[in-house]
Amino acid sequence: MAVASATLGPWRPAAVVGALGGGVSLALHLVGGHFGLGILSSALSVAALLFFCVGGAGAVLGYSSRGAGRDRRIRRWARSHPWQVATVPAGMMFLTDLVVRQALTSQGFFGSVWTGLWHGAVVAAVVGVAGTFSRSRA
Repeated sequence: MAVASATLGPWRPAAVVGALGGGVSLALHLVGGHFGLGILSSALSVAALLFFCVGGAGAVLGYSSRGAGRDRRIRRWARSHPWQVATVPAGMMFLTDLVVRQALTSQGFFGSVWTGLWHGAVVAAVVGVAGTFSRSRA
């Protein structure tokens, strides 16, 4: 159910937010005079973090780029179980960050795992807290 509800998030707008955030991060590094694959991995990590935060939060809040009347039972379940839904984008953030850092940097495996874990924890916290506060408000 968590995977099904996470797929109902506003993933197109999340991609736009992620691309903008990653682009700004890359531009700031380039303006600062930093060059190399490390800044590219950092920009991709920022983009993925924003993508999964916006998409996951939209899934637990009930926003979607699809029709509003679709999948009402899954949306109700997502609103009542925000922390379970948060595990899906958090896990995807962990995997994405791990792969990006292993492919583009010389960071060791355990360092990449640690960085991916805390980035995934940030996504889980944002999505879970957004869902919890929206549920208590409703």
